[in-house]
Amino acid sequence: MQSQRAAVGICFDRTFPAALATDFARRLDGKADQLWLIEDCFFTAGVSLAAAALSVTEELTVGIGILPVLARNPAITAMEIATLCGLGPGRLLPGLGHGVQSWMQQIGVRTPSPLTTMDEVFTTVTRLLAGERVTFHGREVHLDDVALDQPPDQPPPLLAGVRGPKSLELAGRIAGGVILVEPATPSYVRWAVEQAGNPEDFHVVTFSSLCVNEDRAEARRSMTGWLAEMLDAPTVAMRQVPFYDELQRYYADRGTDALVGIPSDWWAELGPIGTLEDAVAHIEALEAAGVSSVAIFPPPDLDVARSQLDDVLRLATR
Repeated sequence: MQSQRAAVGICFDRTFPAALATDFARRLDGKADQLWLIEDCFFTAGVSLAAAALSVTEELTVGIGILPVLARNPAITAMEIATLCGLGPGRLLPGLGHGVQSWMQQIGVRTPSPLTTMDEVFTTVTRLLAGERVTFHGREVHLDDVALDQPPDQPPPLLAGVRGPKSLELAGRIAGGVILVEPATPSYVRWAVEQAGNPEDFHVVTFSSLCVNEDRAEARRSMTGWLAEMLDAPTVAMRQVPFYDELQRYYADRGTDALVGIPSDWWAELGPIGTLEDAVAHIEALEAAGVSSVAIFPPPDLDVARSQLDDVLRLATR
C-alpha cells in the first residue's frame, strides 16, 4: 500500500461537556485536520455534536466514532448523515459499528447476528446516500420504497468501527474504510488491512493515545498505567504487537512501574509517546502502514485534553 500523508486530529471524549465541542472545533479549524466526536451509550451524542462542529467551522473535517448500527433506524441514520453533509460538504467521516452488545441489550436492539446486521445496515445506508429508492427486507432491516429527499452530492465513505478478523473481512467488502481503536499500532494496521482484503481507496483511521514531553522518560512514565490496562485486558489489536508475549512476561515479572524501562522500539510501536520527534516518527510509521487519519485520543481529563491540542496542532503541521 502506498504511503500517504495522514490527517491528524483529536477526539472529543464522551465525558466532556457538549458545549465545549464548538470550542475544540474553532481552535482546530484551519490549523489541524480533524475533530472526532465520540458516541457511546449513554453519554453525548455524535450526530448533534457533529452538527455543532460543522456549523462553526469552514475547513475542519468532522468524524463520528461510532454510531451503533441499530441504535437508529438505517433510514434515519442515512438522513442524519445526509443532513450533516449538507452542513459541511466534503467534511464528514461517519463511523458505524456493532455497538457494545450489553448496551444494545439495554435499549432493546441487540441482534443475534451482528455481522448480518452490519451488512444490512451498511448496504441500505450506502444505497440511500447514493440517491437510490430502496426496498429491502432482511433479517433486521426492513425498508419499503424509501428515498432521501436531499442525498449528498458526494456521499462520504462509511467507516466500520470494528476489530476482529470476521468483522474486518466484512468491512473490506461493504465499507469505505475502518476505524481502529487504540492501541492501533502499525503492526495491527497492516494485519487489519490484510484481513479486510487490501481493498482500494480504503480510508483507515486510527485512534492513538498521545503523550509528548521534552523528557522522553517522563512521557513514558506517564503512560505506564495506560499500558498496564492494555495488558490486563488485551484486545485483538494488542495481541498483534510483534513483541506481545515478551511484553506480557516483562509486565508479569516486574509490574506497572517497570514498564517505563521496556525497549525504546517497543514504545515507538505502541503510540505517539515520548518527545515530539518520537510522536512524529510514530505517525510516519502509521502512514507507511496505510493509515489515512490519526485521531489523538486524550485521557478523560479536560485540562489534559486542552493542553494536548497544542501537540495535535504541531503534529498536524509536521
